[in-house]
Amino acid sequence: MRLDKFREECGVFGVYGHPEAANLVYLGLYALQHRGQEGAGITASDGKQFYTEKGMGLVADIFTEKRLKRLPGHIAIGHNRYSTTGASALKNVQPIVANFALGSLAIAHNGNLVNAAELREELEEEGAIFQSSSDSEVMIHLMAHARCEDFHGRVIDALKKVSGAYSLLLLKEKELIAVRDPYGVRPLCLGMIDGAYAVASETCAFDLIGAKYIRDIEPGEMVFISESGINSVKALTSTERASCIFEFIYFARPDSCIFGGHNVNEIRKEFGRQLARESNIDADIVIPVPDSGVPAAIGFSEESGIAFDFGLIRNHYIGRTFIEPKQSIRHFGVKIKLNPVRNLLEGKKVVVVDDSIVRGTTSKKIVKMIKEGGGAKEVHMRISSPPCVGPCFYGIDTPTRQELIATTHSVEEIRKYITADSLAYLSLEGLKSIVPNPDDYCTACFDNKYPISFPGEHMQQMELIF
Repeated sequence: MRLDKFREECGVFGVYGHPEAANLVYLGLYALQHRGQEGAGITASDGKQFYTEKGMGLVADIFTEKRLKRLPGHIAIGHNRYSTTGASALKNVQPIVANFALGSLAIAHNGNLVNAAELREELEEEGAIFQSSSDSEVMIHLMAHARCEDFHGRVIDALKKVSGAYSLLLLKEKELIAVRDPYGVRPLCLGMIDGAYAVASETCAFDLIGAKYIRDIEPGEMVFISESGINSVKALTSTERASCIFEFIYFARPDSCIFGGHNVNEIRKEFGRQLARESNIDADIVIPVPDSGVPAAIGFSEESGIAFDFGLIRNHYIGRTFIEPKQSIRHFGVKIKLNPVRNLLEGKKVVVVDDSIVRGTTSKKIVKMIKEGGGAKEVHMRISSPPCVGPCFYGIDTPTRQELIATTHSVEEIRKYITADSLAYLSLEGLKSIVPNPDDYCTACFDNKYPISFPGEHMQQMELIF
């Protein structure tokens, strides 16, 4: 079943100075499973050599007790993968491990390099041999080709050549390095547990292992953790910040605090309250499209005074594959995931709150399901973000511009397509009024204003702008 949503990017987690480093990384990846379900890997170091285990699928299925025992050491990094660059294959599952003049190196990367193809072509002309199609491997080759004598200098030199989004964990035999791109596109935070340091994409991973959140790793900051303690430098600079606003809308877990320690759940509830202020309507009940639409729907209900309830029940036990009947059940793909509660919805005027509409196909099926299966009198769709008109090149798997329904259809045309009685989006101004420091976010998916320039290979997706 291909979901009508923007797809997750990746999650990273690292630990330095704990005797059960790999086990803690396993738990951290488990908490970050929402950021990627395609594959996962862990690389550990005992101070002398690396040990790596990786596989395709979910964290709990890959890392058996037997495999975790093969990961000794007090340092480890891990990665949950959803491919935005590079094919879905085991060779692209991270961490990527390499050996070069200054020893061994493992890398775990959340984000996307917009100039990776050009850099790869240049490196191949210089004799570099790539083992994967991942853009993350480009950074390893840049580090190997750098002329600096020390490793830290090589990392900085390599990162000055790349463009795009990256929250990185680098593992050396005796050191853990964390780096965030100068725009701060993806989240990355620092924590502590039992005197050991931890680094994670989101704070929810700290909660699971009992680690204490210390602070965010700042945009452009490079943090070094070794036997001598923790140190950092401002390795890269930018005149602006461009944190991904969709982390607040959809990607991050609601219990996480990101981009300066702001709670995702509270921000999403405020989106819902603002949505109600902008587009309230006479209705009997407010229901979310679970799970991501829940906080905004609660906020909409609180602001509008319309009762909230769970009118769609989600099946949380869907496997990666299932046998789909060809003609026997209408809208099977949505029905296997969601089911309307007829006793709640029958004869009612229903407000349905979701976080976004991408292609519109799923929204259309949900509206029909609520009307036909739930018996609703009216269905009013409310979206807690602006219309999505631009694809992302910074680490999110989005449809092409032509597939984004809001690019070629007005709000009224989308309403007719999904067969809702009314449709309203949260305005971009309303969205920015909720997030802290509103000028610090990338909103390209809503306004086509891309903060990080990209080369020609992406221009074909931009053709409808001009």
